[in-house]
Amino acid sequence: MTTGTRPGSRATSAASPPDDDDLEQLLGRLAEADLARAPEAEVADALEQMVGHEEFPCLGAKSVFRRGSVCHVVLDDMSGAGVPEELLARLGEFARGIEGEDGFHSFIATFRGPVPADEAAFERALFDLLQRLHDADDDAWAPGVGSDPNDPHFAFSVGGTAYFIVGLHPAASRVARRAPLPTLVFNPHEQFEQLREEGRFERMRGTIRRRDEDLQGNINPMVADHGEATEAMQYSGRAHGSDWEPPLEVHDTGDAQGDPGGPGGHGGHTDEADDTDNPQGT
Repeated sequence: MTTGTRPGSRATSAASPPDDDDLEQLLGRLAEADLARAPEAEVADALEQMVGHEEFPCLGAKSVFRRGSVCHVVLDDMSGAGVPEELLARLGEFARGIEGEDGFHSFIATFRGPVPADEAAFERALFDLLQRLHDADDDAWAPGVGSDPNDPHFAFSVGGTAYFIVGLHPAASRVARRAPLPTLVFNPHEQFEQLREEGRFERMRGTIRRRDEDLQGNINPMVADHGEATEAMQYSGRAHGSDWEPPLEVHDTGDAQGDPGGPGGHGGHTDEADDTDNPQGT
């Protein structure tokens, strides 16, 4: 389920780096490759190079690329008219396509712009797009998660499916978040529940966090605080204090209104599953 280059293949690209580049060098080269105007296959190849590098810490991302279970789309400017509707349609196709399937799957949207000057600019663009995406979504909020963005049990819902979102961009302070173009990764919450049921979640999360610490030289402070605040705090990758509130207004949650899944509720989310939304640790 991809556009451009199929995961596991490698398109010939002017952006292809020497094999001895470390991850930061690779990302620096890719950032200079003018991918905003490159063919979709070249954009997909750049992301595959990033994730496939031996230093890239996220084992889940490596798995979906290796197994070909990633859907990668390349869209126009994040702030462009019509982008939320196209993203909504693509995410719907993705959710229907993986229904009933086991294993890890990710939907990745890379945008040709705007390339942010800093983390604050990317965060504004991310939440502006999420707001417009939510405004365009007529489906009820996903069951089993909170719809209040300030709730520790919150998860973003699109088309009735709950996702943990990982924002990547070239101005990120964390190396593992430093993609050559603005990128959003939508990871279905349900698959983290499956990992926990299989007894693999904690071990994978611990390994990823150790790898990220080895790469960065320190533990991601936002991940260290996870479980005490909304997961939306982690979406952009920008560090925040405990008083930060997500710039997202959730409305019209359909069947979720008035039950535990409505604003301020936990949506049936149990304490046992509090940490199932992000093993990435980056």
